[in-house]
Amino acid sequence: MDSKLLFFHATLRRVLFGVAVSTFALNIGAQERLWPDGTVMDEWFDDTTKVNVGELGRRFVITDYGVSRDSTILQTALIQGVIDAAAESGGGVVVVPNGTFLSGSLFFRPGTHLHIEEGGKLKGSDRIIDFKITETRIEGETCMYFAALVNADGVDGFTITGNGTLDGNGLSYWQEFWIRRQWNPQCTNKDAQRPRLVYISNSANVTVQDVRMVNSPFWTNHLYRCSRVRYLDCYIYAPTENVYAPEPHRGAPSSDAIDIDACHDVLVSGCYMHVNDDAVVLKGGKGTFADKDPDNGPCHEILIRDCRYGRVHGCLTLGSESVHDRNVVIRNCHAEAANRVLWLKMRPDTPQHYEYVEVDGMTGRCGSFIVVRPWTQFFNMQKRDDMPLSQCNDVTVRNVRMVCDNFFDVGASDRYRLKDFTFKNIDVTDAANAFSLEVIEATRTDNVKINGKSF
Repeated sequence: MDSKLLFFHATLRRVLFGVAVSTFALNIGAQERLWPDGTVMDEWFDDTTKVNVGELGRRFVITDYGVSRDSTILQTALIQGVIDAAAESGGGVVVVPNGTFLSGSLFFRPGTHLHIEEGGKLKGSDRIIDFKITETRIEGETCMYFAALVNADGVDGFTITGNGTLDGNGLSYWQEFWIRRQWNPQCTNKDAQRPRLVYISNSANVTVQDVRMVNSPFWTNHLYRCSRVRYLDCYIYAPTENVYAPEPHRGAPSSDAIDIDACHDVLVSGCYMHVNDDAVVLKGGKGTFADKDPDNGPCHEILIRDCRYGRVHGCLTLGSESVHDRNVVIRNCHAEAANRVLWLKMRPDTPQHYEYVEVDGMTGRCGSFIVVRPWTQFFNMQKRDDMPLSQCNDVTVRNVRMVCDNFFDVGASDRYRLKDFTFKNIDVTDAANAFSLEVIEATRTDNVKINGKSF
């Protein structure tokens, strides 16, 4: 073959290779633009532009309205007065400046926002009497319970911004919980009276960005019936040990990072989460007739991406109070010491359907990677003749490089059906070495390596 022909073939190979690479890149990009069920992801999920606080209206600096920098004084009424003044003047930004300010439950109004400046700290009271009892949503039920430190109901466009800190001041609550649990092993979260850090309900177009959210007595963030909510570059922390002597392994109980309850269109991007329970949790109701309760509802179109996890019970958990979750994606995240990555909690007393769930891109270390097991904590099965069979289907795990104690922690049950799980581009070390193609109906694999063995 002469040199011109060799040159032609080499050039053609380079062109074809370039086309193939470009096509592959386009396919990957196109794939990331789709939800697992094949529907197109709204462009809103690409928008991680930070809120410009200067465009949110007049600033209401709390110290300009008589709030003292004395961190030992409870100032709930004064701070609430600033929020109310902002609302009555047409809206604006309530600013927590440098200093520590102690408060009970605060209620933000339409048109108001919270901004915590660097060096500023809004700190929750360690006395439950300082938190209002109100109708709220807790553990998959609507009931009377304690308000959070920061509450916003029906506040479209609400924002929490700034490089300061929301501090739940949770130590005494955690210790009281473990004392109760020691006295009564069946003690529930409701029995131990604790406020959440943030509760946002019935609101759209919400952004929480940059803030440090630490030491929540109970759940750190709880969203209920919200849509288009963004968590951007937040730091969410609660201790995982050394809060209760003489048992140093006790951490901050039920300090979930973000609980998403009957919501849709939620983006969690660039956050760090280290808590003594689950990180991002999908909820929506529990109980034998949960699917018939109008206060309950599905979670759908949820995207978690580019996040880091310290120690958490589950990076992404569906349940324990879920009815129907669909189009849920965790993408390009790193776990330092997660107990589990994907946890599908199956309650035998609740009709549940988890579908079109995807883990795409995960690195680091974990205990169990994927867990599907019955969940029977505080189990309360009632008689129901038409009880639907629960189901998990169309779950995809791909692009995973991890060290695992147990990659495949999955159990079959006559109370639920598992089908159409796909594992693709997996390369993991797995101490349990329990992966099986038989447990889940229609399991598919493509380029799966576990301890060097191909499946």
